[in-house]
Amino acid sequence: MSVWYWLCELLPLEMLRWDFIKNALLAILIMSPLFGLLSTMIVTGRMSFFSDALGHSAFTGIAIGCICGIAAPIWMAVAFSVAFALLFSFVRSRSNQAADTLIGVFSSTAVALGIFIATLGGDSFTRYNKYLIGDILSVTPDQIGTLALVLAAVLVFWVLFSNQLTLTAVHPQLAGSRGIPVGLSQTLFTTAIAVVVTLTISSVGLLILNSLLVLPGASARNIARNLKQYHILSVVLALIAGLAGLFISYYLGTSAGASISLCLGAIFGICFCFRKRRA
Repeated sequence: MSVWYWLCELLPLEMLRWDFIKNALLAILIMSPLFGLLSTMIVTGRMSFFSDALGHSAFTGIAIGCICGIAAPIWMAVAFSVAFALLFSFVRSRSNQAADTLIGVFSSTAVALGIFIATLGGDSFTRYNKYLIGDILSVTPDQIGTLALVLAAVLVFWVLFSNQLTLTAVHPQLAGSRGIPVGLSQTLFTTAIAVVVTLTISSVGLLILNSLLVLPGASARNIARNLKQYHILSVVLALIAGLAGLFISYYLGTSAGASISLCLGAIFGICFCFRKRRA
């Protein structure tokens, strides 16, 4: 981190004199590619509501961890979210119900279970507010290190399975006929989403986390001319929104997560206008 702090001091920005801003900036530079890459597959695979459901399951895991007195409940949330994703994949592969129906079942059950556990015995719900709103300005170097490891793992996963995931999302039957393990690909992808959602929930906030997983890909899809542009633009737009949101948050005193989400919404609107002009 000392090298990163030194690099930040070279930039003529008043806001970078604070270490917590430097940490937040580095976290954004790591999280934005994560959200950008996953967003393309979430949008292509029509899994927008699934990422939201995973956020609800992560909250349930955090509530269980707090009730059990675990010092770092976020790891209980990771375990619960991965189990949730695996169970969803299992049920989805053996049901003829529409995916959005199953997501609704899992999402409503997870959020109800989380609230039930959080308020068990008349306990106060206020200690969970930080997970609902998020605060990227409080991110620690240890959390940044964990996010960097997750980014490295996702990049390796992307290099190895991106083509298979794209074909599986667009045409699962064709993917299966070409020998691609559709079930395994979907399971690995849902697990990756579960881990990313859980580890970023305290920084971004459950209430707006889904927008960061959907809007970069949705924006890029409006203006990308091919698959390569689609992925690159999604990452670039996520980075632009992340940096702009951090600046807005610092100078206006607003929530960083909400500022980033609003920037992504504005970017989507701009990209949509360019799409209409090109048409």
